[in-house]
Amino acid sequence: MAAVAFGGLATTPSSSIPVRTVSGLVEGVRENAAVVFKGIPFATPPVGELRWRPPQAPLPWAGVKKADRFSPVCMQTGSYPPDAPAETVSEDCLYLNIWVPVAAQKEKLPVMVWIYGGGLENGSASTPLYAGDRLVQKGVILVTANYRLGVFGFLAHPDLTSESEHHSSGNYGLLDQIAALSWVQHNIAAFGGDPHRVTVFGQSSGSISISALATSPLAKGLFQRAIGESGGLFEPINLAPGFKLPGAEQDGKAFASRAGATTLAELRQRPATELMKTPFGAHLIVDGFALTQSPYDAYRKGEQNNVALLLGSNQDEGQAFIAGRTITVENFTQELERDFPDVLVRSIGPQPGTTDLQARASAAAFERDMRFRWDMWTWVRLGTNAGRSKVFFYEFSRAPPYRAGDKFFGWGASHGTEMQYVFDHLDQTPLPWTIQDRRLASDMCAYWTNFAKFGDPNGPGLPFWPEVTSSSQQVMQLGNDIKPEALQNDDALNRIDRVYDGARGAPPR
Repeated sequence: MAAVAFGGLATTPSSSIPVRTVSGLVEGVRENAAVVFKGIPFATPPVGELRWRPPQAPLPWAGVKKADRFSPVCMQTGSYPPDAPAETVSEDCLYLNIWVPVAAQKEKLPVMVWIYGGGLENGSASTPLYAGDRLVQKGVILVTANYRLGVFGFLAHPDLTSESEHHSSGNYGLLDQIAALSWVQHNIAAFGGDPHRVTVFGQSSGSISISALATSPLAKGLFQRAIGESGGLFEPINLAPGFKLPGAEQDGKAFASRAGATTLAELRQRPATELMKTPFGAHLIVDGFALTQSPYDAYRKGEQNNVALLLGSNQDEGQAFIAGRTITVENFTQELERDFPDVLVRSIGPQPGTTDLQARASAAAFERDMRFRWDMWTWVRLGTNAGRSKVFFYEFSRAPPYRAGDKFFGWGASHGTEMQYVFDHLDQTPLPWTIQDRRLASDMCAYWTNFAKFGDPNGPGLPFWPEVTSSSQQVMQLGNDIKPEALQNDDALNRIDRVYDGARGAPPR
């Protein structure tokens, strides 16, 4: 069978006609009004001597590869979101999936590349929530890609740095994301996609990764727009020495010692399941290669990549982080110091109020602000001050209709709840969804895909979403009402800002 070819006009491939990639032909399957290509390799399996090395180009194959089943997900324990179905895990996991519309298209379509969250410890490109069957109906192509997690994705070590031609180590998971984006640039036209209209979007640690990609010299030109949902890396990294390469290397040596390995060769020979038994805290690293400076510094210097931004967080993010904990006026500070350095808690000075109910609400707000809200607020300000591309800001505030007895009942618009609306997949969860919920899901799906098409979320039939500028500071409320509101001066965020400025050595404001 002949491969699909493209001239001035474009069509989307059918499930029965193979598509030629740089490595070989692939044939997809038709599912839910989309053609889906599952498990396309974008890199050589990172196993054996390729463990803890940058991703290598995929090996070519002969004949037609049936892209009809998802690959295993990268090594992890558990899943994200926490209610996502379990999947087979393997180190051989660097594969991506593509959803394209069934209907023929006259022009190449914008491409959306999803980067999953999960704390860089969990996550999957094949979680049902992230399926693109609804998004592609809005006239886009969706790509989801796996990337290495945990110790396999973010181990730095002096010996790894020594063997690297770039004199760096760690950030292998971030390099996987960059490799997937590079694969899109070289291959997506054959699937009907426009490599000059690529949007990365992601949630939680996926959004944190995007804040790094938006400032990585290796990712320059690989995407033109970015959507960040609840996650960024803008805190002063000097507060955590492990976020710079020398400190990360020492953390890696400590990991090897805990794992009982004396050499890098020993570590590479250990079964993946054995290494998973040794605790490891995964995070991004300013390694001098994939990430040459902190995202905050890059934006302040105007050295970020030139991409339009759509950013925001959820009203009740913190509820997920205090669930099952008893928080009182008396133990308020101690509970917060379980999650944040005591010097930060005492410097910022959140107050518990006079009742245990107030203390719990204050703790949830502090968790929200420290983990997500301050980062997104800061990213918006930095992007706006840079003045090179459009910036749009949102707050998601709709509480899904969980019932008493449900695990998430009472959590409100907590961490991750916006995703089922973005992907318009409410029906994956059997809840008493209302017309209001369905309208919000439809509108958010339209806003996100419009942004991918035009660099602006606005479109016919949607409430107007104003751009954030130096003279107009507005945040789009996505909840019971869909409307813009003036961005108010926020004392809690300002307190965090002042403390972080002090940590950076900036003059007081």
